[in-house]
Amino acid sequence: MTRRPRNAVAVALAAAVVGVALVPALATGNAVTGFSQPFAGTPKYERFAPTQATVPAQVNAPLGQVAADRLARQIGLQKSKVFTSRQYALFISGKGKGGQAAPAKLVDQSVRILTNTTGRPLYSNVDGVLTPTVLASYGLMVNEAGLLESPANSTAPTRQVNSVLVPGGYMGTWARANGAGDSIKALYKSAYTSEAVFGAKSQDISGVAQLVPNTKGGVATTVGMSMAPSIYIVNFALIYTLNPKIAAKMPKRWVPIPPEIATAIAASPTGQVPYSQYAALLP
Repeated sequence: MTRRPRNAVAVALAAAVVGVALVPALATGNAVTGFSQPFAGTPKYERFAPTQATVPAQVNAPLGQVAADRLARQIGLQKSKVFTSRQYALFISGKGKGGQAAPAKLVDQSVRILTNTTGRPLYSNVDGVLTPTVLASYGLMVNEAGLLESPANSTAPTRQVNSVLVPGGYMGTWARANGAGDSIKALYKSAYTSEAVFGAKSQDISGVAQLVPNTKGGVATTVGMSMAPSIYIVNFALIYTLNPKIAAKMPKRWVPIPPEIATAIAASPTGQVPYSQYAALLP
């Protein structure tokens, strides 16, 4: 039986990171991308995912509209099939037919977390000080309490939103009631469906840390779950379907998490560490 896609805006991932074994050893990463399965996702789409940043200016830089529209075409999305501006505004605010504030808020928070690029900071209480952070390229976030974590941490909106986005869930029900049913059909016809299967498998082997290994050219690094190819494409497809302009704010490149931070997150029983203790390592 084919598994129904159950990924949301963010899917949980985990693997071995610097000195801390979280799951059984995975196969050697793709020679081009460095990611192994199931994180690499559908082979024909893997090449469209973000590549590693090579210069500081690329870290946390947004994708941009031209690149976002091109990526959408490459993974089978049509811009003419996405939510209208009005539909998006109603959906994200919990309005429209059958609108609900709580699931809409989860989607809004998740989109903000996954587009936490230059010019779009998240604000958190860090040791009593309201602090802006931008960490999307690392696949990390700082929650409202000032804790550094993967967006797939069980406490994160990007993890809790899963039930909103599954087939038959709130998003699909709302879309059909508000004239956006064709947008959902187009989403499922895109790379989203095959990538979501890989994402589900990735989630199944996840530990608390929700981090992903990358091995390329003999160099082993770690990145947060949202920057693994299959998960990035799932997230992009969902956000682009909601609002192409917002999808253009997703990170264009990924960057390894500093080893000290990856080790600390992996060792934490909650998959969280105080951001204030590691902020200096995240320029």
